[in-house]
Amino acid sequence: MKYMLVMHMNPVLWNGLSEDEQQAVYSGHGEYTRMLRESGELVTTQALAEPVQSTTVKVRDGAQVLSEGPYLEHKEFVCGFYLVDVETRERAIELAALLPDARHTGVEVRQVMFEQGLEM
Repeated sequence: MKYMLVMHMNPVLWNGLSEDEQQAVYSGHGEYTRMLRESGELVTTQALAEPVQSTTVKVRDGAQVLSEGPYLEHKEFVCGFYLVDVETRERAIELAALLPDARHTGVEVRQVMFEQGLEM
């Protein structure tokens, strides 16, 4: 089963961490990625730009309506994810708890319901 481990960022919390604590999160991701590769459970991982760099696209009356910045204003935002292929939901939760981000913010565990190329 594939699960997406969704990491959230809270800039206020992040900026309140010491430089050493921030570095521990960064280096922790390197160790975490190596562990997942060695176990064969890593499908992919991606980091996302801050929402201020996003564009929201809506279609209204057949025309594109673009707005710069995030769709919704939030204190926290999705900053990246790991896609893992594991035997059980419990293993996905275990892996989420090992993420360095889990010590500071939440990590959402969501099962992948279908993949590209598969019909629903």
